[in-house]
Amino acid sequence: MCRSTRHLRTLEPVHVLHDAPLAPLTTFRLGGPAARLVTATTDDEVIAAVREADASGTPLLIIGGGSNLVIGDKGFDGTALRVATKGFTLDGTRLELAAGEVWTDAVARTVEAGLAGVECLAGIPGSAGATPIQNVGAYGQDVSATVTEVVAYDRRAGETVTLTNAQCAFSYRHSLFKEHPERYVVLRVRFELEDAGGFSAPIRYAETARALGVEAGDRVPLERARETVLKLRAGKGMVLDPEDHDTWSAGSFFTNPILTAEQYADFLTRVAGRLGPDVTPPAFPAGEDGAVKTSAAWLIDRAGFTKGYGSGPARISTKHTLALTNRGEATTEDLLALAREVVAGVRDAFGITLVNEPVMVGTGL
Repeated sequence: MCRSTRHLRTLEPVHVLHDAPLAPLTTFRLGGPAARLVTATTDDEVIAAVREADASGTPLLIIGGGSNLVIGDKGFDGTALRVATKGFTLDGTRLELAAGEVWTDAVARTVEAGLAGVECLAGIPGSAGATPIQNVGAYGQDVSATVTEVVAYDRRAGETVTLTNAQCAFSYRHSLFKEHPERYVVLRVRFELEDAGGFSAPIRYAETARALGVEAGDRVPLERARETVLKLRAGKGMVLDPEDHDTWSAGSFFTNPILTAEQYADFLTRVAGRLGPDVTPPAFPAGEDGAVKTSAAWLIDRAGFTKGYGSGPARISTKHTLALTNRGEATTEDLLALAREVVAGVRDAFGITLVNEPVMVGTGL
């Protein structure tokens, strides 16, 4: 871990609001206000705001694109720091993004530059700084495959640090940053992309390959890969559209469960008892010791929670069972009541407890 110590003067934040609405800063459009909202547009301003909060003992909430946040109806009694930094630097195949860069725009620019590695992550809402925290992934790609370093402010050490890919401890939708959410504030993310002569990385996801009409492992023109993924995501309500309530969500609300060999055997027994012996659930190898990953969307659907499920202001998306949505008048508690119903139903049906993917602030399942 490389460190660079900096003695910063106290900076006036770009913008400060009190009793500030947070719902408009989230893709769910839910949640109460923050006691104080600071918008920072440079790394120094981010660090200064964090140091000020830590020095005064004020609770701190970091907000990027707001695409992975569920904020309680009472809001946040502290300082919400909106990271709005900008910076897109491309040097050959090396890319550096400021944490506040809009992720889907950055993906589009890498495709325009003819570089492969993140093209199947097109359309994912949120900021670049959030991608290593969650180890964002979709359609056969994860950012952990291309991230080389993450520059972050270490609140415990009181200094800026640079962590290598290995030090980030990436795993499925997890990282060092998610493991220690109160310690690190991501400032910049560095990637190593691939110049494949205008072609994509090998297509690894079966649905993407089918949509492209190619075999798994084939490469296709970069823009074609990106456009195909965008169409697939849009068909599931996973591309932001203010007019489409199916996109008033956090995308996938639950992670795909990873089961031990013993848990998977019990799961198969339950599936056979509920759906019949000829039904085979989705299953993918998930590391050592026979662990298996299955599909949360499949579990939700087979437990009886189909597309559009619900009668209140929070419902399952009409396009994808894995997305819980705000139909326009929901509260956070409406959303969580639906989430709890789904969790209980899947547990009763299959003995598996789903885990939420979005970060909960001032509330929980």
